[in-house]
Amino acid sequence: MKLKQLEALLGNLQQFSNPKVELEQYPTGPHIASRMLFTAENSFGDVSGKVVADFGCGCGTLGLASALLDAQHVIGVDVDPESLEIASENAEDLEVDIDLLQCDIKNLGWTGQIVDTVVMNPPFGTRRKGADMDFLFVALQVASQAVYSLHKTTTREHIKRSALRDFGACSAEVICELRYDLPQLYKFHKKKEVDIAVDLWRFVPRTN
Repeated sequence: MKLKQLEALLGNLQQFSNPKVELEQYPTGPHIASRMLFTAENSFGDVSGKVVADFGCGCGTLGLASALLDAQHVIGVDVDPESLEIASENAEDLEVDIDLLQCDIKNLGWTGQIVDTVVMNPPFGTRRKGADMDFLFVALQVASQAVYSLHKTTTREHIKRSALRDFGACSAEVICELRYDLPQLYKFHKKKEVDIAVDLWRFVPRTN
């Protein structure tokens, strides 16, 4: 599948109708999502034929992109049941299969490297400090091949140090810096759109 085709399909997905600020629910736009997964597959071979987990899947964008790029099996994990309902409807619309699991990432309880690749756009940790690090820690415990994640560019050194020193990554690489357009979803947003610099990371876990 070509990049433009993938982006177009993702652009038609339903997104949050009533986003929850405490969960930092922001849609992963089709521009970023398509490039994230297209790079994971075409530069590193981390999607097609692989078992992929989408942590904090929300409405399913990254997981569904994985399915469209021929992942063997996709699991979407999110704590919010309303988001999972939308993700299920999006999967039906695209006619792809994705398993959905309602669970807090910290309570996931998976043991060992049971998926090949984790893809995620975790909370940035602005509402609950350290939320982004909880996601990264768990992802690096359960992935055997790679973890792809979006984090604010301002946290780059902290992310790299934590991944390599504390979370068991054997490599942590910023693939590119992207502009993340946050729409005006919440009352405290003063502007119609906020432009944030985010890093697309590829982490390689240590093999057990």
